[in-house]
Amino acid sequence: MNEALLRSLTPSVLGILVRRGADFAAAEDAVQDALVEAVRVWPADMPRDPKGWLVTVAWRRFLDATRADVSRRRREDLVDEEPAPGPAPATDDTLQLYFLCAHPSLTPSSAVALTLRAVGGLTTRQIARAYLVPEATMAQRISRAKRTVSGVRLDRPGDVATVLRVLYLVFNEGYSGDVDLAAEAIRLARQLAAAIDHPEVAGLLALMLLHHARRAARTLPDGSLVPLAEQDRSRWDTRAIAEGIGILQRALSRDRLGEFQAQAAIAALHADAPTAEETDWVQIVEWYDELAGLTDSPVVRLNRAVAVGEADGPRAGLAALAALDDSLPRHTAVAAYLHERDGDLEAAARLYADAAGEATNLAERDHLTRRAARLNARQDRDPSKVSGDRAADPRP
Repeated sequence: MNEALLRSLTPSVLGILVRRGADFAAAEDAVQDALVEAVRVWPADMPRDPKGWLVTVAWRRFLDATRADVSRRRREDLVDEEPAPGPAPATDDTLQLYFLCAHPSLTPSSAVALTLRAVGGLTTRQIARAYLVPEATMAQRISRAKRTVSGVRLDRPGDVATVLRVLYLVFNEGYSGDVDLAAEAIRLARQLAAAIDHPEVAGLLALMLLHHARRAARTLPDGSLVPLAEQDRSRWDTRAIAEGIGILQRALSRDRLGEFQAQAAIAALHADAPTAEETDWVQIVEWYDELAGLTDSPVVRLNRAVAVGEADGPRAGLAALAALDDSLPRHTAVAAYLHERDGDLEAAARLYADAAGEATNLAERDHLTRRAARLNARQDRDPSKVSGDRAADPRP
């Protein structure tokens, strides 16, 4: 069973039904029914025209549902004019579906769920498992989202920035349940890049590839996190890095810089360094300056403080950090790291412990707890490694 083929055909089949007059919610239900039928039938009898087969089956499921719904008699004209089976039209509504699923009236979580179902072709159960919520909860979320966008026509221009943010949210979920959301986000970003020529679409795809290339080195077999500086770079996917850098270079050459291109440029500098010590932190700070000018995001400025600490020394990083709101997520963890780099192990251990208490997931909490414990153990072994001995090398 070619699941990848089914998922790649989903958006165009859905678009055809909507263009024939089906409202989005009913069309999406019919397409899901057709996908289930394909999983049952295709292994034994693969159609010569898979897309046409899906359109025919989905349209008939839509008509069956329409006939059974006596409150929708106004659609009887559609029922009486069923198109004859045949090759599916070549029109591709994938791009419009992206815009529809990322409609500004939807919450980010609803937009993500609807995109995964309508464009990605995932089942409600798969999406629920990926987000670790009950299937009934996810079904309600998707149902509400479909009702919200059912009256929106596919011929209206959409907001590329909103679509990209939705895909980035999908990517950042990573892997959970039986769906690899990071890989799915990359697949959808490739699909979007094929449908629209936009430098920020390319920038997001490059960013995803460059981050995903480091995935195998990010954790140990027991699930514990490995910081970037300590990762085994031989485990990085050099092919994905080369592809990401190539896509980024072509996007940057168009001189229409956006935030995803800037983020990808930072990721490329990390990926291009043979060792952590050879990282071009000065150039990374320059890119963070560009990114801060594009977004004015406090999170960007927090990450910039880390880069400044590497480029100009930990005290410069701490000075940059002091200008930021200490309630920012990860602010305490960054402060701990910079104090450790500055040799103040006592303060660093205390801050790591505080950051562990603020962590939002178990892996991060365990990582920060271990760092605090390691620094406390070092101080017990050598009392000179405390605040005041700033000349000491704080690295483990």
